[in-house]
Amino acid sequence: MFQRGESTSNEPVRRRFSRRFQVSLVAEGALVGLFGGGVVTLYRLALSGAEGLLRGIISQISNSPLLIACWFAVLALILVIVSRLLLWEPATSGSGIPQVDAEVEGALDAPWKHVIPAKFLEGTLLTFAGLSMGREGPSVQLGGMSGKAVSRALGRKRGEERLLVTCGAAAGMSAAFHAPFTGVLFALEEIHKQFSAPLIISVMCSAVVSDLLVSQVVGLSPVLDLSLAQNLPHVTYPLVIVLGVLCGLVGALHNRGMFAVQDLFSHVRSHLPYARLALPFALAGVAAFAWPDLLCGGEAIVEQLLSPAGMTLGAILGLLLGKYALTAICFGSGAPGGTLYPLVVMGGLFGGLFFVLVGNAFGIEQAFFLNFVALGVAGLFSGVVRAPVTAVILVFELTGSLDALLSVSLVSILAFVTASLTDTDAFYEHLLKPFLAQASRSRHEAAERKDLGSIRVGAGARIEGMCVRDVPWPDGIRIVVIHRAGDELIPTGETVVHAMDELLFIAGESATDDARMKLGLMCEPRVRS
Repeated sequence: MFQRGESTSNEPVRRRFSRRFQVSLVAEGALVGLFGGGVVTLYRLALSGAEGLLRGIISQISNSPLLIACWFAVLALILVIVSRLLLWEPATSGSGIPQVDAEVEGALDAPWKHVIPAKFLEGTLLTFAGLSMGREGPSVQLGGMSGKAVSRALGRKRGEERLLVTCGAAAGMSAAFHAPFTGVLFALEEIHKQFSAPLIISVMCSAVVSDLLVSQVVGLSPVLDLSLAQNLPHVTYPLVIVLGVLCGLVGALHNRGMFAVQDLFSHVRSHLPYARLALPFALAGVAAFAWPDLLCGGEAIVEQLLSPAGMTLGAILGLLLGKYALTAICFGSGAPGGTLYPLVVMGGLFGGLFFVLVGNAFGIEQAFFLNFVALGVAGLFSGVVRAPVTAVILVFELTGSLDALLSVSLVSILAFVTASLTDTDAFYEHLLKPFLAQASRSRHEAAERKDLGSIRVGAGARIEGMCVRDVPWPDGIRIVVIHRAGDELIPTGETVVHAMDELLFIAGESATDDARMKLGLMCEPRVRS
């Protein structure tokens, strides 16, 4: 344990491993959940109001050419306002999830005072304009920035700030989907990519507080209420396997198409961002009167999925292709909206399409339609995002039942493996790359600051059983504490590294990410022959 009289330079280390810190981190997670959940709740209400107003206006003016022309003038005004907001705060471009990833990685330090109001207003205006974008990505960014605001208000250091940003991301996802465990798993599996008991508890606390808050305002129903009438019989599992593989392939195609559209828009380099946003705004205006089901996140499509009696093969295929095309163009332009909810909607459509194609051929009852919709949601989510555990938990919370756990897990794993074998980037990892590259280019210009990081030694890791002096530690880092079974050890050269040790290291802030990557390989669990 730490002794009295040690240098005050060890104060951050004491705080990091003290039990009081672990308790305070839970309390701070709850505070982040309260603040982030409140912001996202207001955001959901604003988006619901904007979409309701949009559909009311469309129904009233659809037979008047003059009023339709006036609506396009309104869209032009919204385009200008959104573009000015993007120029005021560029960190709000896109869904917002890559920006939160970059914050946690230490590659971005966005001003929360700008991001929260700008993202809130941008998302509301885009929904009112009808662009095919969802609320989940912006909700994650709003939650993450709420965590950053709490961190700054409490005077926390950069390392702890990243933990609170992760808590905020969980709160945002929880409030957006009304699914707290999905928020927890998404924040840990996709954003923080590390698991430790204090972090898991604080993230869970943040997500639960956020969900409690939003449920008091908008009710208890999930955004996609997939109540399954009965379980899939095991005789249908060969079809489940086929669906899982297809979801992986379609997930890879989804990503490649999205990235290709993004690359096409990158060739537009003048009058930004006005020129890039012009096409999605124009297409949203046309869709409002030609095919309104494609507008916004996809709530109109969800209503049809939940009442599938009139959905033919052609209708499902048309909605799937149309939704994907409009979402890809909106996303590729850099419009400040999300793609997660449209992804969930497209996953449901793909599952429904698969059922229509094979249901009659194999004599599957119509009552199982929603089962395949749920499997499509999990499979496409896993194939696109490469977060299979989050996909399983998401469907569990959407269905409210563990009965489908086996089939959903099977589809998610197969989709993950299949998509990975196509050598296609995971969606958010690909979007994160520009932020990491930009951070790498600017690091040599930044003043060197010290930052704390931690990593756990896995069972069978390469450094397990080695003395500290014999480990080829990455350049620029120093191991300051080893946390072992509740004790804090100050390492010497003779200290032996054990499995499940948590190593606290200090490094220049610009080197922390590289050190974490190298240490991750050294501490990775593996089976020894």
